[in-house]
Amino acid sequence: MTDSHEGLFAAPPSRRLSKSKYLSGLQCLKRLYLEIHRPELATPPDASTQAILDMGTEIGRLAQQYFPGGVLVKAGFRQREAAVAETAALVHNPSIPSIFEGAFEHDGVLVRVDILERVRTSEDAPLSWRLIEVKSSTRVKDVHLDDLSVQSHVVQGVGLTLDATCLMHIDTGYLYQGGEVDLRALFAVKNMSESVTLRRGQVYEQLPVMKSALLKSDPPDIEPDQHCHVPYECPFWAHCTKRKPSRWIYHLPGKKEVVNQLVQQGITTIDDIPNGTRLSDAQRRVKDNVEWMSSELGKVLRSVTYPVHHLDIETVMLALPRFPLTRPYQPIPVQWSNHIELESGELSHQEFLHNEASEPRKQWAQALIESLGEKGSIVVYSAYEEAIIRQLAETFPEFKSAFKSILKRLWDLLPVIREHYYHPDFNGSYSIKSVLPAVVPSLGYDDLAIQAGGQAAAEYYRMVFVETDWVEQAALRESLLRYCARDTLAMVELRRALAKKNKQVGP
Repeated sequence: MTDSHEGLFAAPPSRRLSKSKYLSGLQCLKRLYLEIHRPELATPPDASTQAILDMGTEIGRLAQQYFPGGVLVKAGFRQREAAVAETAALVHNPSIPSIFEGAFEHDGVLVRVDILERVRTSEDAPLSWRLIEVKSSTRVKDVHLDDLSVQSHVVQGVGLTLDATCLMHIDTGYLYQGGEVDLRALFAVKNMSESVTLRRGQVYEQLPVMKSALLKSDPPDIEPDQHCHVPYECPFWAHCTKRKPSRWIYHLPGKKEVVNQLVQQGITTIDDIPNGTRLSDAQRRVKDNVEWMSSELGKVLRSVTYPVHHLDIETVMLALPRFPLTRPYQPIPVQWSNHIELESGELSHQEFLHNEASEPRKQWAQALIESLGEKGSIVVYSAYEEAIIRQLAETFPEFKSAFKSILKRLWDLLPVIREHYYHPDFNGSYSIKSVLPAVVPSLGYDDLAIQAGGQAAAEYYRMVFVETDWVEQAALRESLLRYCARDTLAMVELRRALAKKNKQVGP
């Protein structure tokens, strides 16, 4: 490493960037400014988002095992000078084959490189390195190339020669056979040097723009729109939209091409959309902003047969497979809830939760088949349950006949509501989390410790694979059971409420 940019190493915090800040700046200069100067305005990540971040951290640690003999830079992410100095010492130690979380600073940008592998093709060949960024995703994305571009800019800027710039990600083609995980099969390492080189010019262009923006006394005046969600959800969305009207044009659901066309016409609210504008049925109902019910709703609701089962399935998707003959991120069913309604209105509840770190699917399936029996409609909300059942029917031939019969009895409430009912409080969303409080105000999810599927998956993982305290495990189990049961009770009460509304307006 050289010290020719030592003066830049001392850049004030307000100007110093990182690879994550650089990516924020590419998405939106206002996001970058707020992350540096007003981070307290950000909305903290929800449980589902945090679970994704935690998964990335776990995969990063696992990837280090791919490079035996590698050394981790121990200085933390806030210990800038110590991390840079520790990395420099490791770079100059020829016995170190790989460096993990190496810290490099150049041109006012500090990066921590996931893996820097020493490359020497022969005794006489000059020393070079392979820069490897680790991602928990299953494919290469454009944002990954931007990430690699700024890292290579910094690493080469301090004087290191890069033999290759690579992305290391999960390969979903890997079929785990049991025993030790084959890291060579779990991870795919792709040489992205050519693509990264093509993007290096963008780094030279964008860094001065970002630094200039950060020196201003106020954030850039940038209106929130679709760019706030690509490639990532901006944590400042709530802050930047807090003064927008409730009927802001960007709240119109559906294809955003329609929204963009309306914005170009100067339309700022849904109520200002001109009559005659071509809209989808969902968009039209949001624009009309009135409760709507089709004449067919009652007939469709009466098409169920008793006893009516209400089924919700929860799964966990493991980046690191733990059960033989499963693949990375394959949905593994671990829980179900079934509220059973008789024609008399009597309601009973059955449930299953696999709460140990063993193969769950056979026990899960056997219990579900017994609970669903052979009679009655099986109400679900979305096609997810069907997909999971079909997957299991193919995996376990002994359940194929029973599951084939069960599939014929599925009755999806989501398209029923989407095609036959709308309430203004849906705000264009047919998620059960939006629909339930609008139709059944007395029932929601706010009183639950777990309130979303992604959070449920994360908490299940913690309960089974991480947590050792039995009291905490019991609390997690109770929270998971309550959440899944709420989903199926929601379907019961939605059907009842819709039937009552239909009767009130019927002939």
